[in-house]
Amino acid sequence: MKRVTLRSIAAEAEVSLATVDRVLNGRAGVSEEAEARVRQAMEVLRFKSRTIEPSAEVAREYRFEFIIPRGPKNTFMVDMRNYVEVLGRQLASQHVFLSVSDYAELSEQELIDALSAVNSKSCMGIAVVAIDSVPVREAIDALVHKGVGVVTLVSDVNLSRRFHSVGPNNVAAGRLAASLIGKFAGRRPGSVGLIGSMTLRDQADRRLGFEQVMARDYNDLQVLQVLEGRDDSTVTVDVLRELLRSHPDLIGLYNIGAGNRGIIQALEESGRKADINVVAHELTQHARRALISGIFDAVINQNFKIEVDYAIQALKAYVDSDVMALPGPVHLDVYFRDNLP
Repeated sequence: MKRVTLRSIAAEAEVSLATVDRVLNGRAGVSEEAEARVRQAMEVLRFKSRTIEPSAEVAREYRFEFIIPRGPKNTFMVDMRNYVEVLGRQLASQHVFLSVSDYAELSEQELIDALSAVNSKSCMGIAVVAIDSVPVREAIDALVHKGVGVVTLVSDVNLSRRFHSVGPNNVAAGRLAASLIGKFAGRRPGSVGLIGSMTLRDQADRRLGFEQVMARDYNDLQVLQVLEGRDDSTVTVDVLRELLRSHPDLIGLYNIGAGNRGIIQALEESGRKADINVVAHELTQHARRALISGIFDAVINQNFKIEVDYAIQALKAYVDSDVMALPGPVHLDVYFRDNLP
């Protein structure tokens, strides 16, 4: 079957490669007319590719590596790694071989070392939960130069040469969190706290979306400076304790990243959990219990299983030079106590 590439789509639609990339990744900055031309070109090329008889060939092997932050304190990442390992055993019979390596969470140097250690002769592509920094971008670009496909997972790396980014629209996630907290506040005056890690692109995007909506629709609330929780519950609990002490008017809290156990502990200790509306991310076992007990009001969730599946799909599309097989954005779910799965 004839492969459909980014370049062929751009040529058919008479737009730039960057425009095609934005459309495929669901990013802003593309006019409705240009997006329509890109999507029409994709349909035309998909039809043309199917009019060519595929040649008989030996089943291709795919060898991919996942690079995921390690540590027992981030349940979402632990669950993701466990799923990759299980999936790897299941897919071996389909000639898809997965391996997993890790790095200390938020350690830029360990991530660079993990990227540099990828064997470009045996590994065809990697999926990485990355830190958004120039040195990490350089390490990714060096792998791409060696012919290894790179897909960023959960969090993207700005201006890197990665092939595709798998994850939700995090600006939209932040906007959603702001709308929830603003409506929960019911026009009560007070301050809103944010805890996160701005070295991660997904969390930086969530903050941007959050502050956009708060400034537009809820400017009667005071949005406080983001406090660094390092996605670590043992750090987050102390950060929130101090925030509660210094801001008796706190009525809303947005945990942009991980560390939910620290949020839960600090609010339970404070005796103020009924007065503060909390929106957090990822429906882990801890967040689920917090929803049931009323400590959390809403949890915005991205399905890590779907993200891993999409990452494999994107890496196979890279190896096959078939951009028509690229997955779309990951959908977000919002959970309250009364709609828990």
